Amino acid sequence: MDAAEQSAKTTKKLGIGEYLVRHMREYGLLFALIAIMLFFQVVTNGTLLKPVNVTNLLLQNSYIIIMALGMLIVIVAGHIDLSVGSVMGFVGALAAVMIVEYDQSTGVTIVTCLVAGGLIGAAQGYWIAYWSIPSFIVTLAGMLVFRGLSLWLLEGQSLGPFPREFQMISNGFVPDIVPQSVSDAVAGLLGVKRINVLSLATGIIAAFLITWIGLKAREQNRAHGIELEPSAFFYARIGITSLALIFIFYKLSTFRGLPNVLLTMGVLTIIYAFFTERTVTGRRIYALGGNEKAAKLSGVKTERLTFLAFANMGVLAAAAGMVFAARLNSATPKAGFALELDVIAAVFIGGASMSGGVGRIVGAVVGAFLMGVLNNGMSILGIGIDYQQVIKGLVLLAAVIFDVYNKSKQT
Repeated sequence: MDAAEQSAKTTKKLGIGEYLVRHMREYGLLFALIAIMLFFQVVTNGTLLKPVNVTNLLLQNSYIIIMALGMLIVIVAGHIDLSVGSVMGFVGALAAVMIVEYDQSTGVTIVTCLVAGGLIGAAQGYWIAYWSIPSFIVTLAGMLVFRGLSLWLLEGQSLGPFPREFQMISNGFVPDIVPQSVSDAVAGLLGVKRINVLSLATGIIAAFLITWIGLKAREQNRAHGIELEPSAFFYARIGITSLALIFIFYKLSTFRGLPNVLLTMGVLTIIYAFFTERTVTGRRIYALGGNEKAAKLSGVKTERLTFLAFANMGVLAAAAGMVFAARLNSATPKAGFALELDVIAAVFIGGASMSGGVGRIVGAVVGAFLMGVLNNGMSILGIGIDYQQVIKGLVLLAAVIFDVYNKSKQT
């Protein structure tokens, strides 16, 4: 009997109930998102999942998701960044000044803004990493500084509009490369007036890849004797996720197809998920957040990792700032105001721990979508902004209490 067979025999097998209790952090959020979507789909008489609303839901939350990717890394490393909303607004203002007032090209503006965001994040990360100044203080100062710089740069007024090439960052859609005759034939088979075949095919391919990756990972876990999900639960989870993907992409395909910003979010999510879960540097960030002293004694260059985490956050905040400005077709002095709270809330709701060392990219994305569905659903129902803030605050508090409760059970 070889090592693989022996390890496979020793693989732990748990019942569905026991497995869910042990992994409630990972799967509780997914169940909550499904429940909330079903609830709002019913109470809004189907408005939530109409094609136009699904598209708007993605566009409205794109900049939150982009920043949540970077915020997760910062929080996993044991820090916080309160300046992301202000940095986002400042970079949007910078883009507007470059394009509208100085007639710079879209390409030059995008590169300049990303570099500016990286330098801002690096400047803040320098004081946090190498001078040991608490991130709360440094980024709080940054929040005030860049909010003021946005007002100065725009002179207190909105600036726009942007040329179409820049607007395409957020408001553009990927054209369907399939011949019209084929699209009409597919639309006829599905009983709809029109369909973007590329969008539908993308959803089917994405569902296939998720299923294939899940099966492959399960086989690898079995070969190495790692605890496996109960089969029924595993296939149900993979099936629900795949069907949900196909359903969302089908809805998009019956409206205007794939938004450009969805591709941006998808590519960034894949890159950051791979980085955090499959690379040595990603694992070291988790070690840094889990126990900084132990990580340093193990040879991890903790200062450099902290510095890079904040520089990366600055780049993503800059990207989000351009997406936000492109969506509004103007830069405003109040752009990004208080958005750092939504970003931080999305990461904590997504399963990240307050003390660092715990959290996943997929969780942050799902947490952002959950917040987006709450906002969108309550707006459709006509619930006032006052009650919306109260409900969102209670959801965040519940997520943190759940995290603390899980930790107390483990200890």
